[in-house]
Amino acid sequence: MTLYPKLILEALAHVRYPGTGIDIVSSNMVEDNIRIEGNNVSFSLIFDKQNDPFTKSLVKACEQAIHTYIGSDVDIVGNISVKFKETPKSVEEKPLKGVKHIVAVYSGKGGVGKSTIAANLAVAMSNLGFSVGLLDADIYGPSIPKMFGVEEDRPTVETVDGKEVIQPVVKYGVKVLSIGFFVDQSNALVWRGPMAGNALKQLINDTAWGELDYLFIDMPPGTGDIHLTLVQTVDLSGVIIVGTPQEVALADVRKGINMFTNDKINVRVLGVVENMAWFTPAELPQNKYYIFGKEGCKRLAEEMNVPLLGEIPLVQSICESGDAGTPISLNELSPMSIAFEELAKKVENVLIH
Repeated sequence: MTLYPKLILEALAHVRYPGTGIDIVSSNMVEDNIRIEGNNVSFSLIFDKQNDPFTKSLVKACEQAIHTYIGSDVDIVGNISVKFKETPKSVEEKPLKGVKHIVAVYSGKGGVGKSTIAANLAVAMSNLGFSVGLLDADIYGPSIPKMFGVEEDRPTVETVDGKEVIQPVVKYGVKVLSIGFFVDQSNALVWRGPMAGNALKQLINDTAWGELDYLFIDMPPGTGDIHLTLVQTVDLSGVIIVGTPQEVALADVRKGINMFTNDKINVRVLGVVENMAWFTPAELPQNKYYIFGKEGCKRLAEEMNVPLLGEIPLVQSICESGDAGTPISLNELSPMSIAFEELAKKVENVLIH
């Protein structure tokens, strides 16, 4: 008997896929390329899923159908291979496509002035002519609204392309958004990790940030779910780690560097900022008192081979300006404004190299 592909297909049409009851030929489960050499026949069966429970039984059914409807001398046993449809993995497009640089500002512990650094760095970068946004992701202790004097403001919601999006508050040339706008700041937020992570995702995904040169993200201190959520949600250009000179704080800076350089997170550490590097009283602006130790972050940065981006002194005017809602970077005549401008320039320089 002369074998040809149509004869094989006619025999296979008697085999039905148990999951649907439809024959495997009509279901396009038989690969077009049927190979025939004398009495030797081979072809492939195509299944949708790799864990299909009927693969082995269907192969046996095909062998039996060919022997029944064509002849027992057809060499088919062991010649039917199994293939699976390649389902391309859906690549989830990360948000904030219009933002050139997304920079997280992080500290391993609270109380080291991380939010103060983030607020003044954002304003300083805006003063240099860049378009800047600032997201207060410190879910448990949002302080950016206070520092920008916008505690009573409420972002508006607009419909863009059929989707409701949050319009951030604009102050001092910076687009500002914080969880603090949406909660009663006199009450403590008691959220489990997933709840905090979902809130952060919404602030990122559902906000009309527009075209920005820089988006700074003021992260909560420590290590936890919220940090992993942020890394998985956006493509960070890098992270700035804020610390103070004393040994207890340096241990947390070290942990932070290790966390972000871990293989599973792998975020570039742009550098370390030493806050409260020394105390300078207003009446003696040339004096430096190293009340928390001297150059601790500088030594650690050299040890861990990361840049030291800046040393910011402890000055009363920084605290007063933050409490008043006017970041010190707005005061062009202040030496502290110059310090934050130099910090902004160093961050820009590190990112372009």
